[in-house]
Amino acid sequence: MSIESPRSSPPPPSLREALRRARAESAERSGVLVELRTAEMARLDLLKEAIEPVLDQVPAEIDLFESAIMPGEPARLFLDQLGFVEMAGDKRTYRFFQDTRYGRTLIAESDKVQAIVEAVTDYVARRMVEREKALASDSYAPAAAPADKAEGAAAPDAAAASAAVTPARRGVGNTLLTIVLAIIVIVGVFVVADLWDYALRG
Repeated sequence: MSIESPRSSPPPPSLREALRRARAESAERSGVLVELRTAEMARLDLLKEAIEPVLDQVPAEIDLFESAIMPGEPARLFLDQLGFVEMAGDKRTYRFFQDTRYGRTLIAESDKVQAIVEAVTDYVARRMVEREKALASDSYAPAAAPADKAEGAAAPDAAAASAAVTPARRGVGNTLLTIVLAIIVIVGVFVVADLWDYALRG
C-alpha cells in the first residue's frame, strides 16, 4: 500500500509585491496627469499670445477685454466676463464659450490656434458693437426733455398765479389790520373820555 505525499499549497500572494505595483501605477498615472496638465496650460498660453495682438487693437477707452489664464479644473483663458476658452478632454482641442442669459453657448471648437483667434476676433468686434449700441441708447435717454421743458414752461405760470394771489391775500390782511386798529382807537377814545369825565366829577 503506497502512501501519497501531501500536496504542496501555493505560496500566499505577496503584499509587498502588490504594494510595489500599486505605487508604480500611481506614479505613472500622476506623471500622465502632470504631462496633460502641463500640455493644457502650455496650449492656453500659446493661444493667449496669439490673441494679445488682437486685443492690443482695442481702443484704450474700452476696458471690456483682458486675457488671463485662470488655473482650475479645467483651466480657462478668459477674454472678458462672458467669454473664455478651455481645452476639451483630449487636451488638444480648444473650446470657445460665451455665457449668455440663456445659458452657455459654444462659439467655436478647433485644435487650430488660428481658427480660435479668428473666432475671438469676431467676438471682440461684436462686443464692441454691443457697447456702442448701449452708449447710443443712453445718449437718447434725455428724450424726456420736452416734457421737462413743458413743466418748466408751466412753472412760470404757476409762479405768476401765486404772485397774483399773494397781493390779494396781502390786501385782505391789511384791511383786517386796519379795522382792528380802528376799533382799538375807538375803544381807547371812549376809555379816555370816561376817565376824563370821572376826573372832573371827582
